[in-house]
Amino acid sequence: MANHLRVPKSNLPRVVIVGGGFGGLRLAKKLAKRNFQVVVLDKNNYHAFPPLLYQVATAGLDASSIATPFRKIFEGQKNITFRMAEVLEVQTESNRVITNVGDLDYHYLVIATGSTTNFFGMQDVQAHSMPMKSIPESLDLRSMLLQNFEKAVNLDHRSDEQESLIDMVVIGGGPTGLEMAGALAELRNHVLPDDYSEIDFGQMDIYLVEMGSRLLPPMSEVASAKAKEFLEEMGVVVWLNTALVSYDGYKAVFNNGKTILTTCLIYAAGVAGCVPSGFAQELIVRGRRLPVDAKLRVRGHNNIFAIGDVCAFAPVEGKPPLPMVAPVAIQMGSYLANYFEAGAPDNFPGFSYHDKGSMATIGKHRAVVDMHRWKTQGVFAWFIWMFVHLMSLVGFGSRVLVLLTWGQSYLSSDKRFRLIIRPFKKK
Repeated sequence: MANHLRVPKSNLPRVVIVGGGFGGLRLAKKLAKRNFQVVVLDKNNYHAFPPLLYQVATAGLDASSIATPFRKIFEGQKNITFRMAEVLEVQTESNRVITNVGDLDYHYLVIATGSTTNFFGMQDVQAHSMPMKSIPESLDLRSMLLQNFEKAVNLDHRSDEQESLIDMVVIGGGPTGLEMAGALAELRNHVLPDDYSEIDFGQMDIYLVEMGSRLLPPMSEVASAKAKEFLEEMGVVVWLNTALVSYDGYKAVFNNGKTILTTCLIYAAGVAGCVPSGFAQELIVRGRRLPVDAKLRVRGHNNIFAIGDVCAFAPVEGKPPLPMVAPVAIQMGSYLANYFEAGAPDNFPGFSYHDKGSMATIGKHRAVVDMHRWKTQGVFAWFIWMFVHLMSLVGFGSRVLVLLTWGQSYLSSDKRFRLIIRPFKKK
């Protein structure tokens, strides 16, 4: 006998949303108090804010500041049910999802499972590097960074062992890589010398390695050049046109013939969609994403939809799909809510993405912002970046906590959360 997931009985059409990231959360909130029974499934009991994970990893923010429990978010929404569950399989023929806590039938199924790190088949890099796609991974990275410095104070100056503990390599020249490298530079320049006076931080090297010819490829060349300039001003060594070949946990080897001794290689170079089991392998396209039509229906399925990072939607046939970024997921969630509310008619207009621009921060008073009609870099861009990210956080409490922490950090350049709560051990 099947073990059914217990949800309230309802005569309303059931929309099951797998994943409570930006897209899934927007869809659920838009369907609140509408004539649907909405069931949100997520393996975590909280919604996290990934753009600020790097600040958790570098002790700038507490993890609780960028996470809000789903049950708090959906409080008072009687037509929305949350279940902490991991989807094991989608049975498309019987309109059912199989989870680790029971099975659930659906009228509409929305795959909003997001993405994970893509190591492009480099198993040694996957085994030894530090990814940063979740709060647990960010906390592991924070612990490892601090543990390395605690070890380094007991070693001889300029020894290979000490150098490998304090030198950092960040792989990937996108926003996450830049933000991480900038945060590490701020730690080295303003915080760590006071904590570890026995270490010569003039010997600590931070590398940012990008396989392409410039940083921030989706942004303008002006933004790319300025970002590189900001990083180099902060003492970050930037390598372009350089690919990681191998990493054994101690030595990183690159295609330019150079090697770096480091026990901390942070991998932020690629992402892949998290597709649940149950979809034919030939259906899954590049980047482990599900192809969809103009109404975001997964190819070959009339009542299964995909939104966000796991969705491969190309506005123009033959062109690359939309990027795996938060604004795309949010707009897809809003569109799908309107589509369901209209009764999912065949004549409903297809999804259209409105690109509002891109931005990245490199450190205090250093950011780049590209909008359609204008571009800005430096202090003004930094304040824009802070305002946009602050207002994008879920919950008033999170905004207040982050604002207060940023205010203290702005005045003192301190990083309050230099805590090894749970020691990290590599598997």
